[in-house]
Amino acid sequence: MDPIATPGPVLAGLYIPLVTPFADNGALATDALEALAHAVLDDGAAGLVALGTTGEPATLTAAERRLVLDICARVCRERSATLIAGAGSNDTRASAAALGELAGWPEIRAALVAVPYYTRPGPDGVVAHFTSLAATSPVPLIVYHIPYRTGQSLDARTLLRLAAVPRIAGIKLAAGGIDEDTVAFMAHAPESFAVLAGDDAFASPLLALGAAGAILASAHLCTADFAELVAAWRAGNATTARALGHSLSPLSAALFAEPNPTVIKAALHAQGRIPTPAVRLPLLPAGPETTAAALRAAQQRTCLTGS
Repeated sequence: MDPIATPGPVLAGLYIPLVTPFADNGALATDALEALAHAVLDDGAAGLVALGTTGEPATLTAAERRLVLDICARVCRERSATLIAGAGSNDTRASAAALGELAGWPEIRAALVAVPYYTRPGPDGVVAHFTSLAATSPVPLIVYHIPYRTGQSLDARTLLRLAAVPRIAGIKLAAGGIDEDTVAFMAHAPESFAVLAGDDAFASPLLALGAAGAILASAHLCTADFAELVAAWRAGNATTARALGHSLSPLSAALFAEPNPTVIKAALHAQGRIPTPAVRLPLLPAGPETTAAALRAAQQRTCLTGS
């Protein structure tokens, strides 16, 4: 299939990788998902990420994944917000097929695609994988570089090679810290290539280095504060941005104290924003002490009942 000849999306600001709420009977809580999507947009998010890791897509059926996309597409259409969809795997051919299905939702502006995991094809294989996908995808791609999940590290030279591939619009950079390759890549990344901070704990320093925005699961809570953090760094207001980054980091740490998205879901449930804190196996629900710590961190930001 030929790619759709549309200009790449403008990817800047804060994006929320939405959780997938479940009802008491284990089904998708569709009303809660829609309400949550509207709420984070109300509080300053530039857009949504559907079916990211935080949304537990690996444990959703194909019908459930389509329903999540239907809801998020409708909200983004109504709100003129950017929708990014997670897609793909460590199989190039299957990833191309999954990307092709996204053409059924014209509201999707880009696809978030992880670096091939487990297989660990090496830098040349990673570049070949994304070059092949970008050539046929109906939407531009965002590379999801998260080596502690994929087992595949990429140096600055490889990241710059990916940035030069047509129809790769950006990267969600979650390298686990700010290392030499991150600094070198940020110094030479093309101006039109969107770097989005993806490590909640290191979002503020990456924004300080020039990232255009962030995809942050922590920003389900205190969304307005995280949106202000991104905006302050983009405006060059270092004093405000630095203070916000320091004050929000304990919340991010608390929300990631157990495997994502268990604590986020527990906190959202405690706030009455989703009907249950349920996650699907192999994840287990967050413990009460961890949940209480996250709620205390949110309360300190005066955002216990919303942003």
